[in-house]
Amino acid sequence: MLFPSRLVQRFFPIVVIFMVVIFGAVYVYSVPFIKEKVYEIERNSSRIALDNVFTIADRMYADTENYQSQTLDANKERLKIVVSMAESYIAQVFQQIDEGPVEGRMSREEARASVFDMLRHFKSRAGDYIWVASYDDRFLSHPDDRFHGKDVSTLKNSDGVVVLPEIIKVATHQGEGFYQYKWNRLSENTQLDKLSYVKNYPQWGFVMGSGVYLEDVAAELEIKRNKALEELRDSFKQLRVAKTGYLFIFDATTNMLIHPNPNIDGTNIQNLLNPVTHKSIADDLINVADTGKELFYKWDKPEDPGNYIYEKLSLVRHVKGFDWYICSSVYVDELKSSSEQLSDRILTIALLSLLVAVAMAFVFIYWVTNPIKQLADAALRVSKGELTATVGFRRDDELGILAKTFDEMVERVRDNIQNLDLKVKNRTVALEKSNQQLMETVRSREDAQQALTQIEERQRIILDLLPAQVAYFDSELTFQFVNQRYADLLNKSKSEITGKALEVLSQKHYQALLDQLMPALAGIESNREYSYWSEGRESITKRFLTPCRNEAGQVVGVLLVALDITSEKEVEKKLLEAQRMSAVGHLAGGLAHDFNNLLSIILGNLVSASEHYQHDTELQRYIKPSIRAAKRGANITSRLLAFSRRQPLAPLPCDIHLLLEETIELLRGSLPSNIELVFDSAATKGLPFVDPGRLEDALVNLVLNAKEAMPRGGLIEFTVTELSIEEGRIGKESAGKESMILDEPVKAGDYIQITVSDSGQGFTDEAMLMAFEPFFTTSTGGVGTGLGLSMVYGFVKQSNGYIKISNEPVRGAEITLLLPSVLAETLSETTEIRAYESPEWKGKLILLVEDDDDVRQVVRELLIKMGFSVIESSTAEEARELINVLDNIYALVSDIRLNGAANGFDLADNFKLAHPQNRVLLMTGYAFDENSGREGKNHYAIIQKPFDIKKLIDAFQIVYEA
Repeated sequence: MLFPSRLVQRFFPIVVIFMVVIFGAVYVYSVPFIKEKVYEIERNSSRIALDNVFTIADRMYADTENYQSQTLDANKERLKIVVSMAESYIAQVFQQIDEGPVEGRMSREEARASVFDMLRHFKSRAGDYIWVASYDDRFLSHPDDRFHGKDVSTLKNSDGVVVLPEIIKVATHQGEGFYQYKWNRLSENTQLDKLSYVKNYPQWGFVMGSGVYLEDVAAELEIKRNKALEELRDSFKQLRVAKTGYLFIFDATTNMLIHPNPNIDGTNIQNLLNPVTHKSIADDLINVADTGKELFYKWDKPEDPGNYIYEKLSLVRHVKGFDWYICSSVYVDELKSSSEQLSDRILTIALLSLLVAVAMAFVFIYWVTNPIKQLADAALRVSKGELTATVGFRRDDELGILAKTFDEMVERVRDNIQNLDLKVKNRTVALEKSNQQLMETVRSREDAQQALTQIEERQRIILDLLPAQVAYFDSELTFQFVNQRYADLLNKSKSEITGKALEVLSQKHYQALLDQLMPALAGIESNREYSYWSEGRESITKRFLTPCRNEAGQVVGVLLVALDITSEKEVEKKLLEAQRMSAVGHLAGGLAHDFNNLLSIILGNLVSASEHYQHDTELQRYIKPSIRAAKRGANITSRLLAFSRRQPLAPLPCDIHLLLEETIELLRGSLPSNIELVFDSAATKGLPFVDPGRLEDALVNLVLNAKEAMPRGGLIEFTVTELSIEEGRIGKESAGKESMILDEPVKAGDYIQITVSDSGQGFTDEAMLMAFEPFFTTSTGGVGTGLGLSMVYGFVKQSNGYIKISNEPVRGAEITLLLPSVLAETLSETTEIRAYESPEWKGKLILLVEDDDDVRQVVRELLIKMGFSVIESSTAEEARELINVLDNIYALVSDIRLNGAANGFDLADNFKLAHPQNRVLLMTGYAFDENSGREGKNHYAIIQKPFDIKKLIDAFQIVYEA
């Protein structure tokens, strides 16, 4: 065997010593630490178990509290239900008394006595009873004979409180509520806390209530608490700390609630002493509760009872909700045993590992150092000039690769020396060629720099010509570039701004720009609109700030672009106004169908009732205003559509005096009693040539506006005068006055002037300017729509009239309407009276299609009055089947909007296809021509809902003539 080399002799002892030192250091620094940590882990396991149980107990208390709240809420709801049942019973009895036959019917007092007697014997399943008391503190009904029928206005409970007067005071003030007080149970004298639900019944003149004793609620909670304790006891059976450690619970009175030792469980531990402190073990445990400290004491073991020499540690947590103390208990020697066993095993394993490592180190070092020695010998020979020297061994590991590489390197060095001169010469030639290429690259860079300068100049010219303000700031907020428009904005030249800090701006401009620049320097793009005055006009500008970044992603500057958007804002404003008006039209159109269906039912039934009871003067006095109100409701829909769609009016000579009298009669019932309506009537030769329904709507709007201006009441006065206007002046009826100051100059002609004045607050300056603007309103809280005066204005202008608003001295507002008039003689004195039935229609079969049952019934009765026979359908599908089956259908009357995919037009097309010569009349709730958009298709007569029999006859006459 070869002797170890000097490298082995030197290196191996060092390795051995180093490993021994490491082993000793590891043992010194790790084993005691491991012992300590294992001991701490065992102690912490006791703490964790205790904390987990504490958390469970705390959650149980929270659940108990929640259950208490839920139980109380449930009892409150039960009391409400009990009182509500009694209320329903009383209301039913009184209703039967009021509605029953007179003979044999009990008086109301007898009914009250019967009800109170029944309530005395009422009890719910939960044992609740009901009591009733009058406002003079007397029990009208009470199941306890001590109180029934008695005056208890001075009766006090054990707290010295007069109970019933206080309860009645709460009920009459609040209407209903809960009241807690002390009261005794039935037939008992002990007073307990009680919660009652009390409700006032002013229509019957008494207060009624029902209550629950809080002692009963507490009993339910005690059951819940005991259940929680049993759940904890079950969980403790499965829980152990260390080997024989355990958890236990006792309450604030030192009663042991849970303990694994049956000799201690359920007992009072106040007299158990701590052998260390000689004090009560319970007091010592309470003193360390929630302090984070452990209680050290000595106790016996199960295998050595009565010998209190074994050290124990206890942690204590206090559950404040239940007032419990949860404790962990573990023996100290059990905590240490695991750490000592672990330390012994670690030491044994470390010694064995050290011996194996020393043996392996020797073998490894010898195996590695011997080839190194051979390499060193070969290198020594090469250094002496022997370029043919080789290592002399081959291996398949890294040392073998090193040996092979060394031999190849020596061979390569030998070849390199021979070819070195040739390579140096070739490298010199290549270097000269590279220098020439570098010179050409420098010349190209100079040309590119010149071209870039020209491009930048062109870009500056383009930016100056852009219709925008452009600027660039570096990260220090210094101007690096501005275009000419930005310089013109500041009234400076570009040279005066470029290179300057942001402070070159005005203080206002500086602050506004700085607020937007700071986020941009943080990498946030933004845009903001602002306005300024220039040359007497307001300009609106939108400013965009874009961060500029370098290759590393850092913000190195900010690009500012500002655009003048004044014209776009004006267009946007006009577009919003147009969209708002379009929205009004769409909303009105969507409501028209259903609203007019309802009015068709109301108007049809009112007209039928009026005709049926035409000799009943008293009933006619109520029906006629209702008919006018229903017609006015239809006009409201027409008015909204006319405002949004510019629907043509239907003007005719109008008896203004009769219209004003009917309008005032209609309004008196809807105005407060403190507002008086006065009509100053003067005879006029002419009549206003307007749409009567729209004029009535305008007058109603003016009165309702005046009412809002008189919250404390006042006077609203109507005045009608006749005017003849010459060119630019008033005629002889008002001679001496100057030309009228209205919304525009008045054309010459004859007019009827209607003045509506009030004694209210008048118009503000803003209202005088904005009164006719759509959606402008002075009402607050979302009450006003802002459409009233604008609709009046639209009606007046469509009627070729004039309007003005003003404030009268010592009075309120005054609105004047100037409407064109015609002579009263031009109004036809004859009125066409036509019988409902016609020989042409008698017995003819009409197919009526309407999906609303009530509307269908009204239209059916009108058609029957006209002499038709009617077959009806509620769907287009059913109507199609009838069209295909019946050949003798005289005409089709159908609503345009029907449930399902088909509408009235589709059904009419099908009817015309089957019966080309027969007639079609369509009904609609809209106030515009629904035939529009049907170019190339059949067009049909349409009647507007709601309608009466006269309008229906006129519509059929048109269909017949067609």
